[in-house]
Amino acid sequence: MANSAMAKLTLDGLTHREHWDAAGIRLPAYDVKALRQRTCESPRWVHVGPGNIFRGYIAALAQTLIESGKMDTGITTLSTFDHQIMEKIYKPYDNLALQVIMHADGSLDKTVIASIGESVKADAEDPADWPRIREIFANPGLQMVSFTITEKGYHIKNMDGNYFPDVLSDFERQTEIPRNGMAILAALLQHRYESGGHPITLVSMDNFSHNGDKLADSVCTVAQKWVENGTAPAGFLDWLRDKSKVAFPWSMIDKITPRPDPTVSKTLTDSGFADTELVITDKNTYIAPFVNAEAPQYLVIEDTFPGGRPPLEDAGVYFTTRDTVDRVERMKVCTCLNPLHTAMSIFGCVLGFSSIAEEMKDPDICALVNRIGYVEGMPVVTNPGILEPEAFLKEVIQVRLPNPYIPDTPQRIATDTSQKLAIRFGETIKLYRKSADLDTASLTAIPLAIAAWCRYLMGIDDEGQTFAISPDPLLEQLQGYIAPLAFGNPDSVGDNLRPILSNTHIFGVDLYEDSLGGKVEDYCRRMLAGKGTIRAVLHEELQ
Repeated sequence: MANSAMAKLTLDGLTHREHWDAAGIRLPAYDVKALRQRTCESPRWVHVGPGNIFRGYIAALAQTLIESGKMDTGITTLSTFDHQIMEKIYKPYDNLALQVIMHADGSLDKTVIASIGESVKADAEDPADWPRIREIFANPGLQMVSFTITEKGYHIKNMDGNYFPDVLSDFERQTEIPRNGMAILAALLQHRYESGGHPITLVSMDNFSHNGDKLADSVCTVAQKWVENGTAPAGFLDWLRDKSKVAFPWSMIDKITPRPDPTVSKTLTDSGFADTELVITDKNTYIAPFVNAEAPQYLVIEDTFPGGRPPLEDAGVYFTTRDTVDRVERMKVCTCLNPLHTAMSIFGCVLGFSSIAEEMKDPDICALVNRIGYVEGMPVVTNPGILEPEAFLKEVIQVRLPNPYIPDTPQRIATDTSQKLAIRFGETIKLYRKSADLDTASLTAIPLAIAAWCRYLMGIDDEGQTFAISPDPLLEQLQGYIAPLAFGNPDSVGDNLRPILSNTHIFGVDLYEDSLGGKVEDYCRRMLAGKGTIRAVLHEELQ
């Protein structure tokens, strides 16, 4: 139980500056209550997705501008999915968050983030906020809506190409508040269109290729269905597709914000900070009043904002052309960070690691990430101009991944792997196949990682012990394919991997179009031979 002398994360708690000074925590240098009043009166920026990356990075960018006098309103946060975040993290702590930047030397930079001016939820089961949300979206001064909802938050179809049941219900507008996030957004945009059609920009800040196009496609698909069934005017769809009115820029974001760590929680408590409760919501979101994060951060956005935007370049954001965003995104997501993370997460789980930093002490894992980045990935990278690929990769491998104070785990990163492989490995494979100078037969680390993923899906580690597989929307289907595989029996692989390795939805390519499918099968057979064989194959192929 926190005592009265501890720093408490509430508006009233902020008034006791001596407690925050004693805890070594920086307070916002502006009038928080006045900011909130201005935000409610003149909303200019809505953010959908109230999780850790938003609170630890995006909201902090806004705070930088507010403190420098370059923004005079905050962000309105909108929940469309995991509403327990609002109930357990936002309301009890008055929309405040504690950002904890973790440096490699063990030092912590601790700052209260107070730039969230208002928080609301679009919940069909609790419609109380819906009129206010519609009012916000009708406001002519609203300039942008940003998103951090993870890649799966944009999907309206399953892997088989069929619409999800809630989406089909939303097509028929069976409830006032839609249930699918993309339909919620479409309904709010329709209200904006019918309230004057003021310009707006919708910025996906999620970590996948051409994110703005995916957002636009999902929203416009819902709108088109409504136009077809007569529940939206034809002009609404025309407005959405008019780039002078509604923009869907591409972006690239990069900042590791792991799940809140118990060690950080204890350190904060010991320093005099009261609110360190770790929360796991019913939808499996790991969150706390504080956000632990690394120091490096990058956000690159296509500069297309028909209704204006905050001067985020003054907080370190890069605004540039679509082509440059594409090159930066491909550099990071397809080569210099995300493929390394995914490979480490897979091998980390089957080799018994619980820390990314600990993995970087392993010679075989280090050889794996160096080969994926420098040897197999770098030949297909186009220098984006604003960031240097070799320098970026060097920072990742030598500074970011080995940071022992970033409590990131392979188990967290392994979440939703089936949704990531097409970008993190498939894009490189495509470029190898197109190149006259490169041959997929030279790839070793990438097919090793894919084989290890197939082996991982068994839920049996390298010592033959069961382990918990991270959540994945395709897990049940994938495990059905690999069910015949038996630990200690390499021949059980047979043709059972073919439905997976030939699936273009998973990999973006059919791995059997050249020798890669067979190579992955061979690696998987060897990894299935018995105890220690995953480690043996990894070592033999990379040393």
